[in-house]
Amino acid sequence: MSANYITMKNALLALLFSSIAFGLQSCQQDASNTTATHTADAEYTSFGEQITPDGAITQAEMLEKYNTIQPGDTLQLKFVSEVTEVCQAKGCWMKLKLDPETTATVKFKDYDFFVPKNAAGSEAIVQGKAFRTVQSVEERKHLAADAGKSAEEIAAITEPRNTLNFEAEGVLLR
Repeated sequence: MSANYITMKNALLALLFSSIAFGLQSCQQDASNTTATHTADAEYTSFGEQITPDGAITQAEMLEKYNTIQPGDTLQLKFVSEVTEVCQAKGCWMKLKLDPETTATVKFKDYDFFVPKNAAGSEAIVQGKAFRTVQSVEERKHLAADAGKSAEEIAAITEPRNTLNFEAEGVLLR
């Protein structure tokens, strides 16, 4: 065998192994489609579809919108608010503050991405679909367990409730 053949073979093997190693590393990372987005006045980390902060309404305006819809209605929009709570199991949902007593539960479109479990207290901009539902006792208990609530708090959940929901296509976290 010639020296060129051996060198070429070694180069191809090195390329193959580095591709495999990169692929394995990628599989081990969270499948959250995370990128950094920079704007003139803030830095955001993006999850899901790429969105911009432009055109986001305030949490007070969002609460007014929720007050106009009934179960079964949907609104497509973007709003900014504070993250009050995040699923501590995976980061597969979060709650956004609308006023001191009211939150909206945000889940992520097609379960394609998650947010960091330590995102509570962060500013979030979400784009997607707002809607109301009646949340069953079982779902309320499941969400409470995901949030790390105590057994006593979970046991105290005995009634379904009307909830404000949001299915996010994309999220920006500051």
